[in-house]
Amino acid sequence: MTSIYLKGGTVVSATGADAADVLIDGDIIAAVLQPGSELAATAEAGAERVLDASGKYVIPGGVDVHTHMQLPMGPTSSSDTFESGTTAAAWGGTTTIIDFAAQMKGQQVRHGLDERMAEAEGNCAIDYAFHMVIGDVTETALKDMAALVDEGITSFKLFMAYPGVYYSDDGEILRAMQTASETGAMIMMHAENGIAIDVLAEQAVARGETSPITHGLVRRQELESEATHRAIKLAKVGAAPLYIVHLSASGALEEVTRARNDGANVFAETCPQYLYLNLEDHLGVPGFEGAKYVCSTPLRSKHEHHQADLWKGLRTDDLSVVATDHCPFCMKDQKELGLDDFRAIPNGIGGVEHRMDLIYQGVVQGEITLPRWVELCSTTPARMFGLYPRKGVIQPGSDADIVVYDPASSWTISVDNHHMNMDYSAFEGIRIDGSVDTVLARGNIIIGGGKYLGRKGDGRYLKRGLSQYLM
Repeated sequence: MTSIYLKGGTVVSATGADAADVLIDGDIIAAVLQPGSELAATAEAGAERVLDASGKYVIPGGVDVHTHMQLPMGPTSSSDTFESGTTAAAWGGTTTIIDFAAQMKGQQVRHGLDERMAEAEGNCAIDYAFHMVIGDVTETALKDMAALVDEGITSFKLFMAYPGVYYSDDGEILRAMQTASETGAMIMMHAENGIAIDVLAEQAVARGETSPITHGLVRRQELESEATHRAIKLAKVGAAPLYIVHLSASGALEEVTRARNDGANVFAETCPQYLYLNLEDHLGVPGFEGAKYVCSTPLRSKHEHHQADLWKGLRTDDLSVVATDHCPFCMKDQKELGLDDFRAIPNGIGGVEHRMDLIYQGVVQGEITLPRWVELCSTTPARMFGLYPRKGVIQPGSDADIVVYDPASSWTISVDNHHMNMDYSAFEGIRIDGSVDTVLARGNIIIGGGKYLGRKGDGRYLKRGLSQYLM
């Protein structure tokens, strides 16, 4: 097994940034050393390979806890396979993803899990794990939830949206939360009032309003905040920890902030699209181009203060994690399914490759600190979902998942330079200060010198522990 000495960089953790060298022995971090010390000199002399990180940040590999690779959606599937999507993630400095296995109505939980495990096995470029979607809360499903916790699947997603597909009513949600409370699992919630949204959508189509922007107009922020409030109250009754996914709006954030101030075990993530894109300039562009930006929860109005509030939430830790909800679709033959009806546009935006860069811009712009960047994108996600300290930190004994990040470079996001399997980029034209220089996954250099050096199947399945944020 190869030993690598990473020298001259600034090692960034969730608590600070210091000049330090890193010794990697095989797939594990062996030591973090003071530059110029006798120990450092000995370690460097004994290493088989030395990498110079002078002038660069050395950070733990990114952990994206919300992705949807090759996800079936109606007559199509998300356009990134486990191979293409995890390769793109590696290019962007993410070395671990947590995707979703799903139980559909009438299906056994085990069947949905086994299908996803088979799809991912041998195909991922980086390490991966799964959350479990419970789409049919039955007695058997509740028993399966408890069994899966012992097997390392320790988080379960429920939906207050999509009636007839994944939707669970309040009673079903409460029962699942009670099971989570008993087993120590985390409940993840898509918090939108799907029943009310479907009424508004049907009324809009009856009026002839079928363009992409209508998707955002009917999925009103009030219906996100109402569902968030209701989920929080149900979690209190069920005594379960709650994690709100893809929070997009000020009102929903207010509900989370209030609950956390009252001592509730409630957490939330946001995604880059809600920090950079908006209803009018993207979802509302003329013609059908807005279909590129159809996702749920939707993009919010630039005339309100959602983005400023979300950045503030990232500073105050009322938003604990940045994930992507990576669910890409091509315009041709996929998004175009909804040409005549916005309800048929596949929901999703691709961003797994750009999360680390886009959130680093918050450091550049003074929205967050350098350690907070690492905390949001690596350390807290690993802690939240039972992967820490194996992932999310640079310390002896942790996996050697390391990104060397160059703050001096700059480039522009484009469909011409991304590696996701999409025929457009939702973040086209955004100028990025900083770039991923080198990526190591369990001690193997998988991105270096502007080339992908990894292989299909490099990624391993991760059995997860319980969240470190349970009380």
